[in-house]
Amino acid sequence: MKITINDNRKISAIQEEFNTEFPYLKIEFFTKPNKQGGSSPKKIIKHASKTLGECRTIHNKGHITINPKMTVVDLEQRFGDVYGLGVQVFRKSGKIWLETTVTDGWTLEEQNSQGESLSKAPVS
Repeated sequence: MKITINDNRKISAIQEEFNTEFPYLKIEFFTKPNKQGGSSPKKIIKHASKTLGECRTIHNKGHITINPKMTVVDLEQRFGDVYGLGVQVFRKSGKIWLETTVTDGWTLEEQNSQGESLSKAPVS
């Protein structure tokens, strides 16, 4: 999948595109990148109604290519290095969303599969 990045795009549009491809994952945008392997304080999450231009430090236009074999850390790093965007991937676990900091080395495909397994109700 390719996601278009420019200052006028809404965070919500990026989140929807990502979630369509990976229904058990979501990405949140932060005012600044988190440290690799560390979690991001919730108070610096940017609201989904904001534009990318309002929350990034590098204003390049372009596309980010995301494939299922990409690791979470690679995705987060690409958003940060190329577009100045602080993002964090979260995985669904039942009814809650967990930051993937401990499993950032997993691929998006692995994360999404794990989220699906953790979110399905047990069969009686």
